[in-house]
Amino acid sequence: MKDVIVLGGLNMDLIVDTPRLAGPGETAEGTRFYTTPGGKGGNQAVAAARLAQSPGSVKMVGRIGDDSFGEEMAQFMRNEGIDTGLLRRTENIASGIAVIFILPDGENHVNPVYGANALCDSQQSDDVRNALSSAGVLLCQQEVPLSATKVAIDAAAKAGILVVLDPAPVREVPAGFYDSVTILTPNQGEASSMANIDVIDEISAKKAAIAIRNTGIETVIVTLGDQGAWVESDGISELLAPFKVPVVATVAAGDAFNGGLGVGIASGMSLLDSARLGMASGALCVGRDGAQEAMGTRDEAEALLATRR
Repeated sequence: MKDVIVLGGLNMDLIVDTPRLAGPGETAEGTRFYTTPGGKGGNQAVAAARLAQSPGSVKMVGRIGDDSFGEEMAQFMRNEGIDTGLLRRTENIASGIAVIFILPDGENHVNPVYGANALCDSQQSDDVRNALSSAGVLLCQQEVPLSATKVAIDAAAKAGILVVLDPAPVREVPAGFYDSVTILTPNQGEASSMANIDVIDEISAKKAAIAIRNTGIETVIVTLGDQGAWVESDGISELLAPFKVPVVATVAAGDAFNGGLGVGIASGMSLLDSARLGMASGALCVGRDGAQEAMGTRDEAEALLATRR
């Protein structure tokens, strides 16, 4: 397969399991606390690396701070076989963190402080550009400054590299920001916001995907959690059925999907087969605690996909 380039954020996740969220001025006791490497960029990179099974074929572009969290996140990725040569250490600033509250049904509430991620700039755009010669796909999100992301995705498109962008977290983007995006992967909330349609099921997901695609994006995949994913592209308009699995936490499910989708594309798989690999990756992720630690392997994903053949 060709390389998977990931440009995005890295956060140390500070996770609290709790029966409920505290109200204003209230204290609500949680049941467990733990830390795990996260951030949408880091999550997608680890998901891709575990599925690719090809050390060095996933390259992480981004920034960490000069603290223990930054080194821990970098070392975790190196242990996963990810090329961190383009992960820049930034002096005198903290690495990104995210405080995550997980409720008993697995749903999560995330409050990030992006730290070093917010300093991504032309250095990261140049790093992406210099890595494109061996790339099959560029994965991006909206955690790092949009200006750096825009230059990177434009460079990838100019080089003929497919760009997958996860429009999370939701931000106001400048006109033309998505012009070079090949595949956009909003979840229900993001699709609702972008299309001004309340996405609650496959019918509304289709309407939203068509509306978003009509803005000029080649392919839109609306991820629907336990309802599957709606794929809207040239000649394709269909729902991919979900894998029925027990849910422990949904913290990085969307990132797991994008990592799997990216590996499929870089491996030369069709759009639908790439999306199915992404769905298997997401299903494995929600069955475990954590973010990067929760990502599934290629053997696990193939075993889950085999139940559909």
